[in-house]
Amino acid sequence: MDQRRDEEPSLARASGSMAVATLVSRITGFLSKLLLAAVIGLSAGAINDSYTVANTVPNIIYELLLGGVLTSVVVPLLVRARHEDADGGDEYTHRLLTVSFTMLFGMTVLAVAAAPLLTRLFVDSASGNANPELVTAFAYLLLPEILFYGMFAMVGAILNTRNVFAAPAWAPVLNNLTLLVTIAAYFVLPGEISTNPVHITDFKLLLLGAGTTLGIVIQALVLIPPLLRSGYRPRWHWGWDRRLGEFGSLALWVVAYVVVSQIGYITITRVATFAAPGSITIYTYSWLLVQMPYGVLGVSLLTAIMPRMSKAAATGNIPALLDDLSLGSRMSAVMLAPISALMTVLGPALAVAITVFGKGGSDATRLGLAITTSSFGLLPYALIMLQMRVFYAMKDSRTPTVINAVMIALKVPVALLAAQLLPPNQVVFGLTFSDAISFTVGTLAGELLLRRRFGKLGSRRVLRTYVKVAVAAVWGAAVALAIELGVRSYLPGGLHGAFGAFTSLLLGGILGLLAAFGMMALLRVHELRPALDKIGSLVRR
Repeated sequence: MDQRRDEEPSLARASGSMAVATLVSRITGFLSKLLLAAVIGLSAGAINDSYTVANTVPNIIYELLLGGVLTSVVVPLLVRARHEDADGGDEYTHRLLTVSFTMLFGMTVLAVAAAPLLTRLFVDSASGNANPELVTAFAYLLLPEILFYGMFAMVGAILNTRNVFAAPAWAPVLNNLTLLVTIAAYFVLPGEISTNPVHITDFKLLLLGAGTTLGIVIQALVLIPPLLRSGYRPRWHWGWDRRLGEFGSLALWVVAYVVVSQIGYITITRVATFAAPGSITIYTYSWLLVQMPYGVLGVSLLTAIMPRMSKAAATGNIPALLDDLSLGSRMSAVMLAPISALMTVLGPALAVAITVFGKGGSDATRLGLAITTSSFGLLPYALIMLQMRVFYAMKDSRTPTVINAVMIALKVPVALLAAQLLPPNQVVFGLTFSDAISFTVGTLAGELLLRRRFGKLGSRRVLRTYVKVAVAAVWGAAVALAIELGVRSYLPGGLHGAFGAFTSLLLGGILGLLAAFGMMALLRVHELRPALDKIGSLVRR
């Protein structure tokens, strides 16, 4: 008990450091994407498309191998071994690292060898708009990331069980900085990547591919010194621990969740690479922009509320669990609904503002409309993440997989329908819409499954808040729209110029948020104060 009391202050301090690290990581990661778009463009020569697809494959394979299982199975086992075993869990950790490293190394070798086959799986080149040879060349350079993603995750998990949080939280920032330096070097050096024919010995191709992988290598290796300082000494030790089998069914459902998700992503990439050049890159960038408010505000809320939900579930206090679900749902609406509404209106201005410099400006219109067609999915996405946390707190990994299957069952046909009905340069709008509508339907499915399990959820209070927040969000969006229409009418160049885009974005965003929050205050939305306190605490950090 005393040890737990001693750990609580360090955990509280760590949560603040982790919040700052997460924010810095997201900002630097986003800057790297912007710089890449400025240097290469969104659609020119299919270079960014090829790089985007090839750089996503290592993440997918890692998630299938270890990612989902790590958070739901391995970390709890490490914590359990740390407290139960006489050696503090060292022997179990040796075995886990040995098995994991061997599995990751073997899968990395196989993936690199199968790079052309993976390209055929993710890329539809029948239209001639994709460049599978370039995707394969990038894949050879980027697939080794699988091993280092796994190493980073495993070592990070071990450090977290030893109350070392700062290093794993800040390591991705070094990865992003390495990528920024790589892209800067790409810009400074003369020449362009040859797309026809493709040569893997092309210096700028090697620079971009190897530089990206180097960032992941650095991200993993910087955790070694803190690991050694924690007192743990890695050792090669073969063996199987009986506890690894105790969570077999849980791990199976987590893997099923990841597999279902990848069915959706493979469909998206194949449709996008068949459509107009730049579609997969614009899809990726629009999702990055739309989910960023959740990444900063929604994740912060989940981080704060998840321990309470887990404690309530562990003690069987279902009313407290449902109260936290209700609070999280209402707080998410207050923080994210106005931003979602503003992004729907200001999507075109946002796209111009972030692509006005460099080679990305020609695709600003498509990116802006992609943001507009998907922004309504921001709040449903946050609510789904919250609903799934409830089931995970109840040690139920089956239901989140069912919810995900419902979403993918809608997402895939909508994406395929978009490819048939829309012109090639507009297919990406159908893809971003498929994400948003699947999140919306997934939220409804989650609500029904929660009701079936727990009965009444106190939805009337949540619904009242939603109605008030919706009125406020629409009012804020109307203010932003009025400003945008004024910019279009009275400023030279309208939204197509940098001055008009930034004016619309800044004035529309600030005044729109003030209008939305002011309306919430008039409508007496009680969750407004704690939501603003949460936002203020993040700003102060």
